Amino acid sequence: MSAPPHKGNAAAAAPLTDGEWHRLHPLTPLLKGGIFLVVILGYVLNNLRDQIVEVFIPGSGGPQEDGDPVRYVYEHGVVGWVLLGIAVLLLVLIGLFYLSWRMHEFRVTGEIVEVRSGVVFRTHRKARLDRIQGINISRPLIPRLFGTAKLEVAQAGNDANVQLAYLGAKAADDLRQRILVLASGAKDPGRSPEAAAAAGGVRHGRVGEFLAPELDPEAVHATRVVRVHPGRLIASMLLSGTTVVILLLVVAIIVSISLTGRYFLLVSLFPAVIGAGGYYVRKFSKSLRYTIAETRDGIRIGFGLFSTSNETLPPGRIHAVSVAQPLLWRPFGWWDIRINRATNAGNGASTNQQVSSIVLPVGTAADVRQVLEIILPELVGSAVVGPAASMERMREGSAEAVGVVDDSLTTSGDEGGFVHSPGRGRWLRPFSASRNGYRFVPGAVLLRLGAVWRSLVVVPLPRVQSVKVTQGPLERALRLASVHVHTVSGPVSARVGALDAGDAQRLWSGTTERAVEAAADTSHRWRDGQEARPTTGVSGHHAQVPGPGGAPAAPSWLTQGAPLAGTGDAGSGWTDVPGPGAVR
Repeated sequence: MSAPPHKGNAAAAAPLTDGEWHRLHPLTPLLKGGIFLVVILGYVLNNLRDQIVEVFIPGSGGPQEDGDPVRYVYEHGVVGWVLLGIAVLLLVLIGLFYLSWRMHEFRVTGEIVEVRSGVVFRTHRKARLDRIQGINISRPLIPRLFGTAKLEVAQAGNDANVQLAYLGAKAADDLRQRILVLASGAKDPGRSPEAAAAAGGVRHGRVGEFLAPELDPEAVHATRVVRVHPGRLIASMLLSGTTVVILLLVVAIIVSISLTGRYFLLVSLFPAVIGAGGYYVRKFSKSLRYTIAETRDGIRIGFGLFSTSNETLPPGRIHAVSVAQPLLWRPFGWWDIRINRATNAGNGASTNQQVSSIVLPVGTAADVRQVLEIILPELVGSAVVGPAASMERMREGSAEAVGVVDDSLTTSGDEGGFVHSPGRGRWLRPFSASRNGYRFVPGAVLLRLGAVWRSLVVVPLPRVQSVKVTQGPLERALRLASVHVHTVSGPVSARVGALDAGDAQRLWSGTTERAVEAAADTSHRWRDGQEARPTTGVSGHHAQVPGPGGAPAAPSWLTQGAPLAGTGDAGSGWTDVPGPGAVR
């Protein structure tokens, strides 16, 4: 089959991106089907246990049980036939695994990553390069020992990801780099002879691969790296809601034994406590060596001690950012950062896609600022200065958003220019009314939420999908309303409630107006210097949004019969609220 045409010359620079069909690593059948063979071997050895002990230590095998299949085979003299059957079964399994490997092929062209697999039931999956949401490389412990890795191309949608399991570790890293080059629209300079020679040297042997850091700043051209301190990581895990639940279970077990003298609750709940301990160990081992780096192809997130994972999120693939602080972290000034992404792994795909929704598992306010300075320039800055601007100008464009977030993590009231809930909002938000609010900054809308569990949500205007205003019976009686800024689904919820009805109108109309103006998006070709890009963010769909003063028209039911803040008579509706660009 002939290869589809390429864009540019990047595909011709590497064997795996030449547009031809390629197979996975030769050890793939062993790594995928080896577990099944190990289970069979374990079953056989378990049945041979007594016989093996009897061979080495005569008389210590213990009484023979009736119905032992191994003893039955031996006494009836059919050992040879059974061994022949096992050999045939193993040969059939090995043949099936080999055939499956032969039928599993992939190719990378200038437009798509394509995978076809299956022997009886064939599957054919394609991932468009300009719609890639991220590329993850995971190295489970056993494949890592064999020098292999799993590459997963994340796509928008449910169960849309494309997996290549397994590739050689170096081949996976090189393939990811070249897929990102193809997707970015840049010209690939290719690998220098010195780099190619170094890749095959002793320094990059199997031991070097296993002990190498998960993130090499020089190898990925990282301009900024943020690392999570292991001690802080352990403390943050202990200061969590899960720990509180475990302590309550332990106290309940002790009290139950003390009062009743019976161990029923211990037998019932102790396995759950042990399981929680295992959860902590797994989470800690997977979160060690956690790094966030800024590279020319997006954000690089790496973590893991024994089983490792690292993922690159190309520019423009983050739809919302949340900076949150649980109550138990407040005395230490720690925060975490989570994001919404347009991908859902599903159907056995890598759980690392869900893990990487956490960009910063725990960090100080200084760490938060550094991570925001990595994330926001290409999300917010591009909407301010234009998608064709340099990175320095994008940093300047996002500087106000970064500064406001940094200054407003712990503020309340109208500090930082936020519009917050009125006094009557305390009926619905008794603790957080003074903190609950919103503010516009160039390129984004900020939502400041929560008094017990503090959070600050950043929604880049180019990523806004819709804006919804709701008002229940109680809110209507109090002349309040809630606003939900919709992005793709994820752990970040951009919803603020108990706002004055008039302020809710302004948030609705202001977000819609600004989102339309910032709708231009060329992030799918983030390094293409050849394509003409608009320098302004005005979209041609602006004319489809009606309303006086450029503001979208809105229903009048929200505040019908109630006066609005900043408006006139009691019967005023949405159309009385001036647009964001109107003179006030």
